[in-house]
Amino acid sequence: MPTGELQEKRDRLTAWLKSRGKLAVAFSGGVDSALLAVVAREVLGTRMLALKAVSPLHPGREHRAALAFAAAFDIPLQVVVTEELRVLGFAENMPDRCYRCKKYLLPRLAEQAEKRGFDQIVHGANLDDLNDYRPGYKAACELGIAAPLIEAGLTKAEIRSLSREMGLPTWNRPSMACLASRVPYGTRLTAGLLEGVAQAEGILYDLGFEAFRVRHHGRVARIEVGPQQFERLLDKVTRETLVRRLRALGYDHVCCDLEGYVQGSLNRSLKEPDL
Repeated sequence: MPTGELQEKRDRLTAWLKSRGKLAVAFSGGVDSALLAVVAREVLGTRMLALKAVSPLHPGREHRAALAFAAAFDIPLQVVVTEELRVLGFAENMPDRCYRCKKYLLPRLAEQAEKRGFDQIVHGANLDDLNDYRPGYKAACELGIAAPLIEAGLTKAEIRSLSREMGLPTWNRPSMACLASRVPYGTRLTAGLLEGVAQAEGILYDLGFEAFRVRHHGRVARIEVGPQQFERLLDKVTRETLVRRLRALGYDHVCCDLEGYVQGSLNRSLKEPDL
């Protein structure tokens, strides 16, 4: 059982959820939304519902993992098909991409929730998100979508610790982000491009890598893995396999970023985001 400050924050989360009645949780299957969905299920029982968007922005393996998690923890789940690439300005992939996405996505989820008798939807932002460039969080605030994990004061590290204490297999799962985050701002997004990135990352996943990204730079695939995985990445057989299979996807050049995996590394191109 968690103790001290972490237990206090879990109690705070429980109390917040109890005070809300019926809730629909925007559920991706990642570390944050998984914890939120499980606690909401424990607290609210049948008065909670998880809503999972499916679109070309999300790898199929992550979607399947989310479905399996919901089934394992008896979380009532509704899948909602979304079409972010049709949203005005989204495919142009400007720095306000996530803002446009959430402005479209959250009302779609809320609409589905309302049809099922749930008048409030929440999402899984955590306290650390307040210290990063998160235009999607800004959109959620403007739409009045609450973030219970922030209300409870939970950081990402604390969410992982609490998840581990609760026996959730997501406790050490690498951070998730939509496939658009692998593409530099200004490069137009298409379903084919995103599927190619998903396939590229699937190759690393099949080879057993964790916490990685394949950044798409036209005909160049820039691989980010943790420095502790460099030796493995550069193993002759692994290297040749990656080069061969990524070239088959249309990449002329395959490179390794010597800095390693950095979450949100493409945001470095931003100076003063203007939403």
